[in-house]
Amino acid sequence: MHKKNTSNRLSFLAAIVLILMLLLSACAPVAAPTGEVSQSDSSADSAAAANIKIGLVTDVGRVNDRSFNQSAWDGVLQICSELGLTEGEDCKYIETQDAKDYADNIQQFVDAGFNVIVSVGFALGEATITAATDNPDIYFIGVDQFQAEPLPNLTGLIFHEDQSGFLAGALAASMTKSGTIAAVLGTDLVPPVVAFKEGYEAGARYINPDINLISTYHPGELSQAFIDPEWGAATAKQAIDQGADVIFGAGGSTGNGALQEVATHEGLYCIGVDTDQWETLPAAHPCLISSAMKMITPGVVELIGLYNGGDMTSGNYYGAAALAPFHDFEDTIPAEVKTKLDEIKAGLDDGSIATGYGQ
Repeated sequence: MHKKNTSNRLSFLAAIVLILMLLLSACAPVAAPTGEVSQSDSSADSAAAANIKIGLVTDVGRVNDRSFNQSAWDGVLQICSELGLTEGEDCKYIETQDAKDYADNIQQFVDAGFNVIVSVGFALGEATITAATDNPDIYFIGVDQFQAEPLPNLTGLIFHEDQSGFLAGALAASMTKSGTIAAVLGTDLVPPVVAFKEGYEAGARYINPDINLISTYHPGELSQAFIDPEWGAATAKQAIDQGADVIFGAGGSTGNGALQEVATHEGLYCIGVDTDQWETLPAAHPCLISSAMKMITPGVVELIGLYNGGDMTSGNYYGAAALAPFHDFEDTIPAEVKTKLDEIKAGLDDGSIATGYGQ
């Protein structure tokens, strides 16, 4: 009888323990849903990262355009690696073949459950705003898309292109021997391209008020302005024939065509755009003394990192602008020119030097 009572008592205690374990399990914290990240809980951060899916829609052209699209995609790849995401599964891109497909390409990522969508280029601005308005639970980043009326789930990643253009112009004016420099540009329908051009000319005149400038915009439609390397090469050749010995190429593949043309002429210099094109356009190495950079890659990384950390921004976010290193031309650029460029950069940063653009 004693043994039977002891057995019953043990069974009763075991049942009580089991019930307590079930109750504790039911009260355990649940991982925050995507976009609602607890900044004080590293496990919540990990859960959020695991749930992030990042899609990128290019402007018309290839993702490996060695310029604008590629810089943005490199940023996505970098943050994907940092967050432990899988390229091709959690991080994908769609190459836009025709401007009429902007909205449909963005929608493909919406339908596939992506919660961060990066659209690259001014021309995608309208489609991005529409998508962000219709999908408030998705975070959008619009590269080169100024936000006049901010939405809570959309950040425009923009840059002071006039400042990096100013530095490029100052470098060009310092290195020319003929007194004539040129710029081969994408369309004037895109404000950042206009900012590059205006800054370039202002920087050149800052060094030499009497310098001869040849600046040419692509004459075609927006959909063709950045994917026409043949026109870029031909326009650069015309400028060379007119005495230009330093040429700035600012227009995606169109600008790349100009740089590659300059590289076939001995003793001439060229300046790239958007990214450090020394790393992306080896064919331009014979002439490429620098590039007028807007730091798209780190800008994309920063914004997605903020989103993952629960500090999502909205409105406009200014990325950095600068000149790229001189690479093989480090010894070609005179010390006094480097010093002057440093002084100009400091003046642009503190506001004591103004580019005149937009003022």
